[in-house]
Amino acid sequence: MDKREAIIKDVEEKKINFIRIWFTDILGIMKSFALTKTELRTALFEGMGFDGSSIEGFARIHESDMIAMPDPDTYAILPWRGNEFGAARMFADIQLPDGTPYVGDSRYVLKRNIKLAADMGFSLHVGPELEFFYFKNEKGTELVDNGGYFDCFPLDLATDLRRDTILSLESMGIEVEYSHHEVAPSQQEIDLKYKEALKMADIAMTYRLIVKEVARTHGMYATFMPKPIFGVNGSGMHVHQSLFRGDDPAFFDASDEYHLSRIGKSYIAGLLKHAREICLVVAQWANSYKRLVPGYEAPVYVAWARRNRSAMIRVPMYKPGKPKATRMEFRCPDPACNPYLAFSVMLAAGLKGIKENYELCAPVEQDIFKMTAQEREALGIVSLPSSLGQAIEVTENSSFVREALGDHIFGKFIENKKIEWNEYRTHVSEYEIKKYLPIL
Repeated sequence: MDKREAIIKDVEEKKINFIRIWFTDILGIMKSFALTKTELRTALFEGMGFDGSSIEGFARIHESDMIAMPDPDTYAILPWRGNEFGAARMFADIQLPDGTPYVGDSRYVLKRNIKLAADMGFSLHVGPELEFFYFKNEKGTELVDNGGYFDCFPLDLATDLRRDTILSLESMGIEVEYSHHEVAPSQQEIDLKYKEALKMADIAMTYRLIVKEVARTHGMYATFMPKPIFGVNGSGMHVHQSLFRGDDPAFFDASDEYHLSRIGKSYIAGLLKHAREICLVVAQWANSYKRLVPGYEAPVYVAWARRNRSAMIRVPMYKPGKPKATRMEFRCPDPACNPYLAFSVMLAAGLKGIKENYELCAPVEQDIFKMTAQEREALGIVSLPSSLGQAIEVTENSSFVREALGDHIFGKFIENKKIEWNEYRTHVSEYEIKKYLPIL
């Protein structure tokens, strides 16, 4: 049976009343509209028209007509609706009225980069670790618990929330590896089983929404804000990634001292070389750069290692008999980024390294945080941008990132970030009022 017909049949049999169509703006903010089941056939076979001029980074007012074409492969029943108000969801690809892909669609950007990888014989698999905080509500940072890394009850009071979140994810076919309390009070982590990049980007968007929805049903608030509390660890999204040729791991070489193939080394070298350029995309908010500071396990320095977590890229030690587990871990992204664009620039950087045969430098196993500036300079270790303003300046001059994202999204993204940076840098904070007003 055609997948679309199978969905229509399932909706009838399971008494699904509403089908939510999901897509994202250029910032990775979820957008949605709901269909009744009477409109489902039209949506699946013809798409649904909407006004794109009000979506961040989409069309201008005089070119606003868009079509949301649901992807049948993403159909899943939402777990938090009962039978009486049953609902499902599908992600949509955004098209122009003539049926061509819309270049401002983040999902299309990732598809385009995946196609470039496929043309080289590769598929990208990713496994992100998205960290987040639970707070009492969205108005402040009142903690839910005072637990730390791997703590359990009574220090960890979020066990039930994580359990219910995992059950909800699994009910939608999303595989979870494990969960635990993270380093900071009220900070959590639920790790997802690696998948192909497009599927994982859809999963990451779903994950963020489900985490928040389950927290709401428990009377709590969940946030993926990179650094909500001063003086403790922020939330990262360490992205494990590897290339495959069919079922064969392209990163593995049994004869290499690091068990890395030439392809794996060049891929890592590509991320190292272009890390500063893509930082704006994987850490896109002004608040992101309050996480990317030394001292809180956040990777600030462009280097790679195997055991050293102060490096930006880590290659986990090889497990005998598991060549498919050979991968690299990119540690500077945070969970508030647009996963479609983040995976796109990571993949593009790695592929560029392969195409141009970048050489991988030696690993740095010393604690980079404890090195002097002179020691880092001697090893050729540079830092990521230290503010959103610096990141904008680096990315705006990057022809590589422009090519990876396409002119439309590149321009709109830079424009949006400049507005955010200007608002941030001219805002008078509570810190300034408390520090300067009494003495100046």
